[in-house]
Amino acid sequence: MTPNPHTPLVSIILATYNGERFLSEQVESLLRQTYQNIEIIAVDDASTDSTPALLDRYAARYPHFRAVKNPTNLGHAKNFEQGFLLAQGDYIAPCDQDDIWLPDKIAVLLAHIGDHAIAYGDSEFIDSAGRRLGSKMSDTKNLTDFDNPLMYIEVGISALGHAMLMTRQLVQAAAPFPAIFSHDNWLGFVASFNGSVKFVDQVLVQYRRHDANLTNALHKKDRKKLAGTKADPHQRMAHAQQRLKTLYEKCPDHLPEKAVIYQLYQSHQSFSLRNNWLRMCLFFRHRHQILLHKKYAHPELKQRLHCIKAFFKMI
Repeated sequence: MTPNPHTPLVSIILATYNGERFLSEQVESLLRQTYQNIEIIAVDDASTDSTPALLDRYAARYPHFRAVKNPTNLGHAKNFEQGFLLAQGDYIAPCDQDDIWLPDKIAVLLAHIGDHAIAYGDSEFIDSAGRRLGSKMSDTKNLTDFDNPLMYIEVGISALGHAMLMTRQLVQAAAPFPAIFSHDNWLGFVASFNGSVKFVDQVLVQYRRHDANLTNALHKKDRKKLAGTKADPHQRMAHAQQRLKTLYEKCPDHLPEKAVIYQLYQSHQSFSLRNNWLRMCLFFRHRHQILLHKKYAHPELKQRLHCIKAFFKMI
């Protein structure tokens, strides 16, 4: 691979943790990218399997491949953040350890990013053996452009990190990453008022679904946490308060959405009738932004039902 010095450098940040099973297939897909001015920085989060040795072999063979090892486990989001801050490129692409990138992924996203802070594409689901499952991310989530901070109020997001290309300036604006958010949720929120998020309607990644998938494991962990917070409404309230307070503090003062986020924060101070009513009204008023990421068969009806639920529960 011979980089072209006249094209922008793209830094691919590969976050790994005990990923020996599928790692080689992912790395080989990175090496097959048609866009050649890239650096690959693999940041291993204290793996206990053969992942570090595998990364060392790639680093010894390819000059543009760098392997970094954390002495202790930082966690998924902080591991990515460390890699982002090591990047030298004008653009940065997060990379999970078990997917397969299509050869034109970087080239396509780079051609579409323009003045946007993030460009991201669609993903096709595959199983542990690499067999196509006949469905895409866009079948389950509403993949679209995001240009409003309210679109990142809820935890669920559509612009996932494995599908992204982002600017170096966005990472600088987003750091440090709050521990309460996933790295892609936080980056998308900051991008919504720093150039916006652009969707490219093209499958660019084969997204692997399997039992050991780290993203799936994180989602299961989140569901367990939510199950616990349902039994403990005060814990759920405290979590919502922390999330909304962090969003409010980061949102620029000149944006009208900052006042809405503050009102949502106030509505999560208690389960009083007044706060429940305020929360539901705010969801109704801004439902087309807050619920944009959700894919509904009957959008208007489902959105209204979701807003009614906001009277009875925290976000």
